[in-house]
Amino acid sequence: MEDILDIYQSSYDPKHPIVCFDERPKQLIGETRQTIDAVPGRLKRYDYEYKRNGVANLFMMFEPLGNKRYVQVTEHRTKKELAWCWQELVDQRYPEADKIILVVDNLNIHKKSALYEVFEPTEAKRIASKLEIHYTPKHGSWLNMAEIEISILSRQCLAERMENITKLKSEVTSWATKRNTLDSKINWQFTTADARIKLKKLYPSIEN
Repeated sequence: MEDILDIYQSSYDPKHPIVCFDERPKQLIGETRQTIDAVPGRLKRYDYEYKRNGVANLFMMFEPLGNKRYVQVTEHRTKKELAWCWQELVDQRYPEADKIILVVDNLNIHKKSALYEVFEPTEAKRIASKLEIHYTPKHGSWLNMAEIEISILSRQCLAERMENITKLKSEVTSWATKRNTLDSKINWQFTTADARIKLKKLYPSIEN
């Protein structure tokens, strides 16, 4: 926990960006009847009946000190999709960075070894060498600020029904672009000093 909190207290360094990484599923739902569009004083209306079109995955990448977020939509959430996402993070999002400080939870696919299962060793090592991974505590994924961004995304964008992955990608991209343009921030105030007071009972008791 203190490791993550200390990272959040770091100064902004474009050569060593801090990126919080997380994911969530989104069920794709199609309509069986025509919806009724919203009008002044009345919300958009859906029929209770719907068609299930599978589940998509969203990878959230949030840079708290740079106030940037990127969302990659994939059909599945496996080591393959993770490896391709991390390759994009290194080569397209932060090509000038010497090292990306990556904050993740303990999901079983969040390992550098995933890169070696998808890419040739030389390419896997190239990507892995650019990533410095820090894990949140096993029961402390709330320390990952990507969860906050996912919560905002869920409320502002994912509440409505989306029938296919193309629609989902379009909506999510528009949402991320708008928040980046507005320079939207997360006001994180929980520090190591706070943790030692508020979570004192979680620290070992030392007897002299």
